[in-house]
Amino acid sequence: MNAAQVTGIEAMKCNIAGLAKTTNTEIGFAHTRFLGGTGMSLSNIGLAYGLGEVGVLGVNIMSFGFGDITRTNENAPEGGLGTYKPSFINMSVGLGHTFSKNMSAGLNVTYVNETIENIKASAVGFDAGIQYTNGKNDNLHIGITLKNVGTNMRFSGDGFSFPGTSPDYAKDYTVQSKPEKFGLPTQLNIAVANDFYLDENGKTETDATKAAVNKKGLHRLTPMFSFISNAYFNDWIGVGAEYAYKEKFMARVAYRYETDIFSQTENTTMYSGLSMGASFKSKFSDNEKSPEVAIDYAFKPTRFSGGAHTVGLRLFLGKK
Repeated sequence: MNAAQVTGIEAMKCNIAGLAKTTNTEIGFAHTRFLGGTGMSLSNIGLAYGLGEVGVLGVNIMSFGFGDITRTNENAPEGGLGTYKPSFINMSVGLGHTFSKNMSAGLNVTYVNETIENIKASAVGFDAGIQYTNGKNDNLHIGITLKNVGTNMRFSGDGFSFPGTSPDYAKDYTVQSKPEKFGLPTQLNIAVANDFYLDENGKTETDATKAAVNKKGLHRLTPMFSFISNAYFNDWIGVGAEYAYKEKFMARVAYRYETDIFSQTENTTMYSGLSMGASFKSKFSDNEKSPEVAIDYAFKPTRFSGGAHTVGLRLFLGKK
C-alpha cells in the first residue's frame, strides 16, 4: 500500500522512485517463511548506494525456495523416485533520481529466471515510478508506478520431449511439444499518503540536537490509500496506516480488498486481505554519522497453512 511514501531498498519492490530518497548506503536482507509447513520460502538481499547528482543505484536479488519436492511420473504417481528443487531467481538493478525537492522518479530492470531441472524460462521486466511530495513539512505523498512491463516468458527444454513413432510404426522419434508463451504480471499502482505529526505544536524535548532531528514531531501517523490494477487477476483496493515514534519504532497495519475475497467458493486469493508489521531502528552510537541498524517483521494471514512471516535486517552505513 506504501507506493506513495516508500524509501530505501524496499522501494525496488514497491515504487522505484522512492530509491532516490535514500540518504545512506543501505544494505538489507529479508527472509519470508511462505505458507508455514510447506517448506517454501523467499529470500531477498539488496543494496542502495548514492551516486551523487546522478541518483541512487539499487541492486536486489530474490530467490524462491520450494523445499524438496517428490519426483513422480505417470508410472510412479506415488513417488519413490527421489526429490528435486526448482530454482526461481529474480535479479534487479534500479536507479532513482531526484528532479526537485518535491519530485523523484526511477527505473528498474529485472531479469527473471525459472528452472525446473530440464525445463526453464526467462524474461526481462521493467518498472517505472514517480513520487511527489507537497504540503507543510512535505507531509502529502503521491506515488504512481507501472511494474512488470517486458518480454513474454515461454518454458522450453527436454522436459517437453516424449518418445513417439511414425504413422507406420517403422521408426521411433523424439517428439518436442511447444508450450504457449505468457506475459509478466503487469501492474499499475496509484497511491496517496499523508503524514500527521501528533505532537507538532507541543514537543517535549528541549535538547537542541534532538529538536532538530525531530523538528516535525516525535509521533507520526501516516494513513495511506492505494489502487492497484492487475493485468491478469483481480484489481486491489487497499488502505493502511503506519505509526512512528521518533522514526525509531514503527508499527503498521493494512487491508487489501479484491472481488469475492469474502466468498469461500469464488475467491481467487489465498490471503485474507490483512497484513501487519513493525520495525525498530537504532544507531550504534550517539554520533550523528554513526551507522544504524533496523530490524523488521511482517505477517500476512492466509486461508490455509501458517501464513507468511517475514523477518528483515537493514544496515545504514553512512550519510550520502
